[in-house]
Amino acid sequence: MLALGRRVHPDLPELSYVEVATGPVVIQQMDAGGIDLAILDGEATPEGGMGIAKQLKDEIDQGPPIVVLTGRRDDAWLASWSRAEASVPQPIDPIRLSRTVLELLRPPVH
Repeated sequence: MLALGRRVHPDLPELSYVEVATGPVVIQQMDAGGIDLAILDGEATPEGGMGIAKQLKDEIDQGPPIVVLTGRRDDAWLASWSRAEASVPQPIDPIRLSRTVLELLRPPVH
């Protein structure tokens, strides 16, 4: 949240955050709807963000894009396995995270 701040780009509305601590609550929040983008911790235990991302992609039709925070750049393939739209390695580079979020939230230009 500190890396993104409140506004990623002037073309997008101000960001608001829903912070949760457990896998079941992530699933519950996503099932409830109203989430435009999920950023999951791929290194969380006992349920990692990569496994949760895969479960969300398997169970929710038309779900929001997902970014997985990986422990290192070489773990990007795991995020790909989870079917997340993007991954960002830790330590988090705020510019890279902002660009990733902007790409996923900005409407396509025709």
